[in-house]
Amino acid sequence: MRLFRKKNATDLASVSLNRMTWHRFCRNKLAVASLWVIGLLAVVALLGYLITPDHTPHCNQQYLELAAQKPMSHATFLHTRLDGGEPERHGLFHRMCFGEPLAYKAQPIYQYHYEGDTLVAETFTGSTPNDGETLRYHRSEVVEVTQRTFVLGTDSYGRDVLSLILIGSRVSLSVGFIALFIALLIGITMGALAGYFGGWVDNVIMWLINVVWSIPTVLLVIAITFALGKGFWQVFVAVGLTMWVDIARVVRGQVLSLKEKEYVEAARALGYRAPRIIFRHILPNTVGAIIVIAASNFASAILLEAGLSFLGIGVQPPMVSWGSMVKENASYLLLDSAYLALLPGAAIMVVVLAFMLFGNGIRDAVDVKR
Repeated sequence: MRLFRKKNATDLASVSLNRMTWHRFCRNKLAVASLWVIGLLAVVALLGYLITPDHTPHCNQQYLELAAQKPMSHATFLHTRLDGGEPERHGLFHRMCFGEPLAYKAQPIYQYHYEGDTLVAETFTGSTPNDGETLRYHRSEVVEVTQRTFVLGTDSYGRDVLSLILIGSRVSLSVGFIALFIALLIGITMGALAGYFGGWVDNVIMWLINVVWSIPTVLLVIAITFALGKGFWQVFVAVGLTMWVDIARVVRGQVLSLKEKEYVEAARALGYRAPRIIFRHILPNTVGAIIVIAASNFASAILLEAGLSFLGIGVQPPMVSWGSMVKENASYLLLDSAYLALLPGAAIMVVVLAFMLFGNGIRDAVDVKR
């Protein structure tokens, strides 16, 4: 009965401490704002093609006639039936994850009118009216005529920039989460083993950490990427295999200080094995430090992925990445369409800043000395 009461008192103290930590975090307005930004980005990445103006896979619907259109520009589209019939329709979840091709053929036009049962339209050429090709379709071939607004304009291929930026958030968050998971798995394991067992185990792991630490991160990522090949999943592995060193060093230091505590000595006296002591008694008390460095590494992973995509060895077309968007539109920085490169760059900056502020807020909240 005493043990039961003591456990309940400990749980209540832990809940009270968690509430105090949450209140301290909420008093940091920058941290709360960063949490809202991260939450909004997660919702956008999750909904994906359901909220992008361009619902096609990778938002890759190109209209070369509408290349480099200014923000809030308008265009009239003639939708006609496809020759092979409508493509196969998929469920909501499939459309959310992968998009779906257009169920019609879309053609930018200047103007149109009907002559009996025939629709006569003039194709859009990007210069002046009355210089395009005249199209004639029977009324049964016409689906509809719509007007579309490109909120952030179009890129050099005539793709909707807003759709590209929205769907590009998926790559950044995916790389951050999966690369961070790989780094946490390796870093926590290596750091805990080195800190708890010490001796030759600590010496070997610290030697490995120092070797990896001595190699510039970007060069190591590039080398791993070349070894694994270019692609989406290769970026995850390459970034994750270079970010575990920081986590391992922090976890090792935490374990070195915690393994001398009274409750760890009591666990040893009760005959508990090392894995249980490490994962049940020591690591739960390092969560605060791990969250702080994880937020920082998440931001670093986004920057590394953007840099790799900018260099052409990261995510490959037609998959969309903010880094590849900056690369494709870098030539516009000297022209009157610099926003094509600045918008994805600003998206990277905002997301990285949000994760850094979130990590700082967590650090201040769990710092009991403050």
